[in-house]
Amino acid sequence: MSDEIILVTGATGKTGRRVARLLQERGVAVRAASRSSTPSFDWTDRSTWEPALRGVTGMYLVLPDLGSPQAARTIGAFARQAAAAGARRAVLLSVPEGGADQEHVLAAERELEHAGLDWTVLRPRWFFQNFSEDFLLDPVLSGEVRLPAGEGREAFVDAEDIAEVAVAALTEDGHAGWHYEVSGPRLMAFGDAVEEIARATGRDIRYVPLTPKAYADEQRAQGVPEEWVQLSVGLYEYVGSGGLASLSDGVQRALGRAPRDFSDYAKTAAAQGAWSV
Repeated sequence: MSDEIILVTGATGKTGRRVARLLQERGVAVRAASRSSTPSFDWTDRSTWEPALRGVTGMYLVLPDLGSPQAARTIGAFARQAAAAGARRAVLLSVPEGGADQEHVLAAERELEHAGLDWTVLRPRWFFQNFSEDFLLDPVLSGEVRLPAGEGREAFVDAEDIAEVAVAALTEDGHAGWHYEVSGPRLMAFGDAVEEIARATGRDIRYVPLTPKAYADEQRAQGVPEEWVQLSVGLYEYVGSGGLASLSDGVQRALGRAPRDFSDYAKTAAAQGAWSV
């Protein structure tokens, strides 16, 4: 059993719970941090930081509002407190370069880089699991995925790959000081991804491209908060513009293997009943 203790924030999220599982499989002690954990942890309540950091040797950091103006201050203060408490390594889940709120995101990354830790930054693309565990699940189950992304292509990536890169950086040497751009092995439009899921499930599932206005109107009609409507429209438009139409080698560099392909994910998720109706 390792004498390390890794703090995992966002431990119930798509990457956090996978990071926690992989660490535990390696015999590394995990402290899953949340408002309901013991000790309780809240990014907005600094009185919860010291108990959460006690004895911690490394951290997996997922800050929900990384693109906000206050993110850099939060990451910087937390990382410096962690270093002072004896932590040595930190992995930050960030976002791809060029996206919205990039100025705030880069400021948060810089705060981590100057906190006195062996840091690694992960910049992943859209997760495969968004189609099976998150906001695209219901559209897939309905048989129509209606989005304002046009035919823009993206290098969707498996959350399992992201987690494996994070665990490597937290438990092995050679990853400090790296910004890993983490993508899948090929560029795909949303229509391509939906076709793969339809093929894997044997169901009739269609991708329906919408205008940003039509999509926003549909979301409002469903009661989606305006803040999320505007955020999601911007994200899909960025994909549609070709802003993410590039591949990266982060998985290969970190793990020495190619990233998993979407078709393998779709077949596995379908066999596990992710899209059963």
